[in-house]
Amino acid sequence: MDIISQLQEQVNTIAALAFNTFGTLQRDAPPVRLSPNYPEPPPANPTEDSANVAEQPKQMSAAFVKAAKQFDVLVAALPLSDGSEEAQLKRIAELQAENDAVGQELQKQLEAAEKELKQVQELFNQATDNCLNLKKPE
Repeated sequence: MDIISQLQEQVNTIAALAFNTFGTLQRDAPPVRLSPNYPEPPPANPTEDSANVAEQPKQMSAAFVKAAKQFDVLVAALPLSDGSEEAQLKRIAELQAENDAVGQELQKQLEAAEKELKQVQELFNQATDNCLNLKKPE
């Protein structure tokens, strides 16, 4: 997989981790009194999962940091630019010229293939006409 695809995959991973982390924190957060006008929230019921709930944010943040560091490693692996803007524009022009040449070659091949297809279709039509024109022995 090329470096850009890896970066895209890592961004997707970071987004999924963030989504899951925020959702888990929202789901497991204890109730909070927003205003003195509201009644006291009911106390949280301690369960067997309390230790797990306390550890989840730590585990999720560690996974998030690990993914961010992996992204930084991938960014550092990107090739450096070839210098000035003029050099980059020259390279783009070279690539465009190469792309045009390949496009013309593909167009020639397509035209040759269409011509050959037309010949094959004509031969097929002649063969079927000959088969249909044959008389059955009496």
